[in-house]
Amino acid sequence: MSELEFFLDDKKSGSATETPGARKNSCPAASLKPADGKKIYDLAIIGAGPAGMTAAVYASRKMLDTILITKDIGGQPLLTSKIENYMGYQYISGKALIEKFDEQVRKFPIAVVENDGAADLKKDGDKFCVTTESGKTFRAKSAVIASGKRSKELGVSGEKRLLGRGVAYCSTCDAPLFAGKDVVVVGGGNSALTAVADLLKIARKIYLVNNLADLQGDPVLLGKTESPAVEKILPATVAEIHGKDSVEAVSVKTPDGKIRRIMAQGIFIEIGLEPNSAFARGLVDINFAGEIKVDCRSRASVEGIFAAGDVTDVPEKQIIIAAGEGAKASLGAYRYLVGLKK
Repeated sequence: MSELEFFLDDKKSGSATETPGARKNSCPAASLKPADGKKIYDLAIIGAGPAGMTAAVYASRKMLDTILITKDIGGQPLLTSKIENYMGYQYISGKALIEKFDEQVRKFPIAVVENDGAADLKKDGDKFCVTTESGKTFRAKSAVIASGKRSKELGVSGEKRLLGRGVAYCSTCDAPLFAGKDVVVVGGGNSALTAVADLLKIARKIYLVNNLADLQGDPVLLGKTESPAVEKILPATVAEIHGKDSVEAVSVKTPDGKIRRIMAQGIFIEIGLEPNSAFARGLVDINFAGEIKVDCRSRASVEGIFAAGDVTDVPEKQIIIAAGEGAKASLGAYRYLVGLKK
């Protein structure tokens, strides 16, 4: 049986509901389909960043009946102001690039569960069962995990309480709110230094706090920290964030035990990311950093599960790499499904 015959036969058996020709590439842009908890999909994709959205496009082009389950559309690129290393664009904003990804995804009849991330992934016989945070359940014959990473938290007093009221994790999103104000940036890598660069155009004073004695960013970004508007406090850690209705001050602790209280109206926490992999723990192998282990074909440790993007242990967390891995994972799922029918 050919690959095309396999999927046509699969549709006759009732596992898919599209009308003939619905997946033609020439179809006009359309709204994404509502999800159906009663059916069994060919493929469940968890996450809709560059990896997940690319996987969705490739799955649809292979005529897989696909459901996309995601907390949000876009992922980490939405937090990026300038992208200058994605092929085809000398410069594009993260938001604009994701809009182009999203526009392409919507040309295919993909079922989508949005604003509802995966809470649990289990194997149910020869199928996979995804339970969302709201308690909905969806089943599929294969899965691609592309859930990405999220910002790490400091875990200090005042951080959660003042979130959105001076505590921020995205300078691209929130820097304009701090015009003429004093702010603290926490971190020493490219994310923190990019935040400093964004805030230099807006804020009055920037305090850069890092737990190491030096900074680890790219040279082009390190140069931005030499501005008179930037005061480096190295090494030091944030002890507490103060404020009643919004951030009013930040206490930092130096290695000698001294506490310095910085009067500031905002704090940008840029200390790295952690994988969104908790829902798959106990099912697939995960490394010390919480990343899903995959082989060169994007296969996880459980047959039928593939993973792509920043949630995996693939090195170099870049948009272009995530997109490529998403395509590879989706094609791997296709080959796996073809093999089930042989």
